[in-house]
Amino acid sequence: MSNLSPYKIINSKNASTLKFFHNDCLNGMKNNIVSDSIDVVVTSPPYNICINYNTYRDDLPRKAYLDKLKRVSLEIKRVLKDNGSYFLNVGNKPTDQWIAWDVVSMLRGEFVLQNVIHWIKSIAINKPEVRGCSNIIEDIAVGHFKPIVSKRFLNDCHEYIFHFTKDGNRVLDKLSVGVPYQDKSNIGRWKTAKQDRRDRGNTWFIPYDTIQKRKDRPHPASFPVRLPEMCIKLHGLKDNMVILDPFMGIGSTAVASSRLGVSFIGFEIDKEYIDETILRVGSKVEPFNDMVM
Repeated sequence: MSNLSPYKIINSKNASTLKFFHNDCLNGMKNNIVSDSIDVVVTSPPYNICINYNTYRDDLPRKAYLDKLKRVSLEIKRVLKDNGSYFLNVGNKPTDQWIAWDVVSMLRGEFVLQNVIHWIKSIAINKPEVRGCSNIIEDIAVGHFKPIVSKRFLNDCHEYIFHFTKDGNRVLDKLSVGVPYQDKSNIGRWKTAKQDRRDRGNTWFIPYDTIQKRKDRPHPASFPVRLPEMCIKLHGLKDNMVILDPFMGIGSTAVASSRLGVSFIGFEIDKEYIDETILRVGSKVEPFNDMVM
C-alpha cells in the first residue's frame, strides 16, 4: 500500500487525530486505509442534481453516477470493520424522486440495510393534531424551508440517511440519541423504561443554522454537524474509534468527530473546502445538548 501524505493532521482530544487528504476518495482509501480498520462511515456524496460545486461536475449520466458510488461503497466495505456502520446521506430532487432509491438498490447484495432514517429539515405541526401536548400552544412551522416554485411538486422537507451494516446485527446505543418521555408515568412502569429516555426512532428533526449571507455557507450542500454526531453516537462510542468521510466537503463529520474525541479520516478533492474544514475544526464550537428538543 503506497501511502500518500495527508494534507493536514490535527491532534484532537482523547489522543485522537484528524487526518485530511487532498485526494480522490477511491485512490485515497486504497492507498491510505488498511482493511477492517474503520468503525463508522458518515458521508454525503454529491446527489447528481447539478449542484454548483467548485471543482466537481454534478451532472453525470445516471449509470456513471451509480457505478462510481458503487466503487466507492465497495472500497468502504473493505475498510469497514465487520461490526461497523455505514451512514449514507442521499437526497432527491422534485423532478427525480428515484435518485436515493437507485443508490440503495445498487448496494443491495453488498450491505444489509439495517435502518432508514428520515432527516427532517422542516416540519409543520397543527395544534389540534397534538391533542394533550401542552408544550405546543398554537400551530407551528419550524426548520429550514426552501420554497419550490411549482404547481406540481411539494416542497422537499426531508432527506434519507441509510444505515448499512455488513450483517444487519449491529447493536446500537439508541438511548445516546434518545428523547425524554412525554408521559413520565412510563418511567418505571415499563421494564425497559428505567430512566427518562426513550428511543428517538427513525425521524430526526435537524434544522440548518440560519444564515444571512451566502458567504456564511461556503459549501452548497453541507449537512449540520449534529447529523454525523448523532450517527456516531447511535453506533456507540468507544475508545480508539476511527471515523471516515470519503466525501468530506467542509468537514461536518470531522467537526463531529473532534467534538466526540474520536479519530477521523477525510478525503476531499477541493482544497478550499479542506481549508474551510480546518478552520471549522479549529473554532471553539460547543457540542450540542442532546436532551434539548
